[in-house]
Amino acid sequence: MSDCLFCKIAAGEIPAKKVFEDDDVIAFHDIHPVAPVHLLLVPKIHIDSLAHATAEHQALLGKMLLLTSKLAAEQGLSDGYRTIINTGHGGGQTFFHLHMHIIGGTPLSTHVSEISTQ
Repeated sequence: MSDCLFCKIAAGEIPAKKVFEDDDVIAFHDIHPVAPVHLLLVPKIHIDSLAHATAEHQALLGKMLLLTSKLAAEQGLSDGYRTIINTGHGGGQTFFHLHMHIIGGTPLSTHVSEISTQ
């Protein structure tokens, strides 16, 4: 999508502080972190949200989930981390390109209402 921020980052049109990239995904630091480590893991193909993923995306979604532990370890999150996928307006999604937050480096609240991510 020509006006999608994450598509532009994935295409290299907008700079990001990347920590990982391959043919399928890109991971970079969130510009508004809620913890010392706050990464975004984004597929390079445009999928509006998790609700729009189909069976053809199964391998990509699995790859993204497995990649979270590798990225968390590389960022020093040996004590644990949180992964979040906001889906739809009601789920707190504000950028409509599927993405996963990887958050850690500080004790995190267990209360959903206290978690603020995009």
